[in-house]
Amino acid sequence: MAITQQLARITPAYLEECRATAARTPDGSPGWSPPSADTLDTGWAIRGLVKAWPLLGGDPQHGDALRRSIDGDPDGTGPDVEFLDHYDVYDGFGRPPALLTPAAVAETAAALDALDAFALAGVLDRLAGQDPREAAVLCGFGEFSGDLVRFLQAHFDALRDFYRAAAHRRLAVVVWID
Repeated sequence: MAITQQLARITPAYLEECRATAARTPDGSPGWSPPSADTLDTGWAIRGLVKAWPLLGGDPQHGDALRRSIDGDPDGTGPDVEFLDHYDVYDGFGRPPALLTPAAVAETAAALDALDAFALAGVLDRLAGQDPREAAVLCGFGEFSGDLVRFLQAHFDALRDFYRAAAHRRLAVVVWID
């Protein structure tokens, strides 16, 4: 199984339900099972875009918005979700799951919307101008077959739409690598 970037839209009530479940189960399992319609697997696409962004002259604020969308709030400044640091949620690769509150989700959705098609297209055009192998390396992929720009654009669109829907529904987002 590949290690990929995962996101889940959840209600604060569901998060508290999981916290309570973890507190009362012998092994600390939070009973984590968000609805599949409220989950997103971006593979490594957004991480690749984050890595290549500054190298291709992308606006640093936009790069920060991309990073926040998959890493949560910087330095663990978001609410504590330590109870999700459990093998039923993620396999221990990378940092434990992080949470973006509904307010942080709204900020992130607005920031991703502000990363307009022109700014994204400029970075992706510069990436497309690279030798395909070099472009994959810039994204940290090593080997890549297919249309890298189309791959990144499709995953960015899915991420932006995911956050738009979460903001509209006033949901929190949990991010983790699994």
